[in-house]
This record gives sequence, structure tokens and C-alpha cells, in this order.
Amino acid sequence: MKRLYVILFLVIAAAAALGLAIAEHSGYVLIAYKSFRFESSLWATLALVAVLWLVFWGIKVLIGLVTTSGGVVNPWSRRNRSRRVQVAIEHGQMDLAEGRWASAQRHLHRAAEAERQPLLYYLGAARAANELGHYDESDSLLERALERQPQAELAIALSHAQLQTDRGDTDGALATLQTMHERHPHNAQTLRQLQRLHQQRGDWSAVIRLLPELRKDKVLPAAELAELERRAWGENLSLAAHSEEGGTVGLQSLTRAWQQLTNAQRQEPQLVLAYAEQLRQLGAQVEAEEVLRTALKRNYDSHLARLYGLVRGSDPSRQLQTAEGWLKDHPGDASLLLTLGRLCLQSSLWGKARDYLESSLRVQRNPEACAELARLLAQLGDTERSNQLFQEGLGLLDERLLAAPLPLPARV
Repeated sequence: MKRLYVILFLVIAAAAALGLAIAEHSGYVLIAYKSFRFESSLWATLALVAVLWLVFWGIKVLIGLVTTSGGVVNPWSRRNRSRRVQVAIEHGQMDLAEGRWASAQRHLHRAAEAERQPLLYYLGAARAANELGHYDESDSLLERALERQPQAELAIALSHAQLQTDRGDTDGALATLQTMHERHPHNAQTLRQLQRLHQQRGDWSAVIRLLPELRKDKVLPAAELAELERRAWGENLSLAAHSEEGGTVGLQSLTRAWQQLTNAQRQEPQLVLAYAEQLRQLGAQVEAEEVLRTALKRNYDSHLARLYGLVRGSDPSRQLQTAEGWLKDHPGDASLLLTLGRLCLQSSLWGKARDYLESSLRVQRNPEACAELARLLAQLGDTERSNQLFQEGLGLLDERLLAAPLPLPARV
């Protein structure tokens, strides 16, 4: 309130001072130009200038209001076009995320045509068309994206390859990725998609050829790359063993594949396991036993110990003695106890086999140990316990069987 009084006082004082100035001297203004002549007092001239300025300002504000109002009302105004595009973007992205493919394609295509940087919207529309099975439309949208933003060739090609993979066209996806790999040899995403596509196609030889580039360009974390390398070489061993019609030819192919590994790789338990398993399947039991024995002597591994009980060496007694030697350092290994039970079965040592298998089950309930012991007990006449173990082993093999309902007994 005090502030209002102060302002009012200042206005009255200014008006009084202005009135005194006008009364004391009115001033004189003369403007003459050719035949034009304007004469007035200074204060009247200042008042006229103020009025003219107010009129000019009022006209300007009125024009602005009319223009703004026309933009709001006119559906083709820049303001409304921008709003429609924003609505299309929001609806298209939501539809794409929620799987409404037809609506997503329509909205994102509209947004892409209106935007100056349309790449993401074309890619989204192409994905939606691909999900609808409209593959030609999907490809056309990607071609349009390339026309509008040719500098985004790699991004568009990678999206195209993924869409081709999703529609089952792995040959087309491979051609697309190989072209991009030639043009952008060190692009991490291109290498990653190539690796995944080779895996999906089961082309492990191609994965192996790609491994040096994956390592050099640090495409994968070290642990993931190491696991991929082990799996690729393991799968390659399997393919080599079955690339021919078994027998000697298959064994030679497997041996060549094994010799292609480095010394360090031939000591990897996972690769030794894959190699020995393929030898066993090809009937090279003695060679498989030697490979496993050498690997276990160098570095004990429970998975290798389990497989050791499934192969037959040239000397079963020596094989059992070797495995019992490992038991001293690994007395609680259920896989080793299972292997010892199996080796005893091979040598017809029934009591000893039963003890080892019982010990294995005390350490870990395992369907293989259940089956081996059940088979032995059936031969020894203990059918009740044998049946119990068979049932337990079946349940351990697939616990879903226990949850599945059974039909009611038939009434006689």
C-alpha cells in the first residue's frame, strides 16, 4: 500500500513539473520542406509523436494477433503441420513398442516424409512392415531412407540385414553383411551381426575365420570371446567327425581338425571333452581313453572324469587303477565315483561297482548314477530297490514329468 502511495506521489509530482514547464515556456517547433510547413508548440509536437508511436505499436500488435490466430485456425499452417508430425511420431513410437504394426507403419512413414532427419522413422516403419510380412514395402522404405540420408548407408544396411534374418532370409542377410564388411571392415556392429548369423546358420568354420577380427577390434568382452572360441572349435570338431560317412574317413577328418588347434587349445578341457566324445562316437575307444587319461593327468576336470567311464581302453584293469588314483585327491567328486562304478561294471566287479555308485548318489542325486545302480540291482535280484531308482532317475531327468497330471486308472 505504501508503494502505491509513493508511485502516486511521483506521478503527481511529474505532472506538476510538466505543467509548470509548459506554463513557463511552451516552446516552438517549425518544420518546413518546400511548400510544406508545420508550426506548433514543443509540447504539442511531443504529444503528437507519442500518439503516432502508440498507433504504430497498436497496428503491429493487431497484425501479430491476426497472424497467430490464422496459424491456429489454418490446418495447413506451419504451426499445425509441426504439431501433426509430432503427434505422428509419438503415436508411431508407441505403436511400434506395443506391437501395433499397421498403425506404427502408417504413423512413422508420415513422420519420416515430413522430417528433415527421417532415418529413425523410416527404420521403424520398415520394421513394422516386416513384422506384417510386407517385405517389399519394408525394403522400399529402407531404399527411401537411403535416398533421403545416403550418409547413413551402414546403419540402413545393418537394419536391413536384421530384418532379412527375422524373415528367414539368411542368405540375403549374409550378402548384405558381407558387402558392408568389405566397405567397413572394422565396424564392430557389422562383425557382431556376422558372428551371430554364422552361428545361426551353423557355419562354425566361418565363425572361426572371423575370430581374429573379433579379437583385434575388441567386438566382444574377453570372457565371452574365449567362450565363443571354445564353442566354435568344439562344434567344428563335431562337424569334422560327421562331415564324412563315419569310419576311417571321419576319424581322419576329426584328427585333422584337432591338429589345427594350438597347443594351448588342445589343453582346454571343453575342447578335449568334445574331441574325446567324437572319438568315442566314431568307435575309436582306445584313442579316446588315451586322450582323456593324458588330459586328466595334466589337469583334473570333473566332466572329463565322467566321460572316462564311458570309454573302453586297451587295458580295463589299468583304466580302473588309474581312475582310483584320482580318487585320493578328489574323494567327493560324484562324477568320478560314477566313473569308478562304471569301470567296475566293465570288469564284472559287482560289489565294488555297487559301493561306488551308492557313494556317488550320497554325494549327488544323479539320473545316470540312478540308472546304473538300478540296472545292477535288477541283475542282482533286488527288483524293488531297482524300480525305485529307475523312478527317481526318471524324475531327476525331467522334473516336469512329476508335475504333469496322469490319467485315472481304467475301471474294469
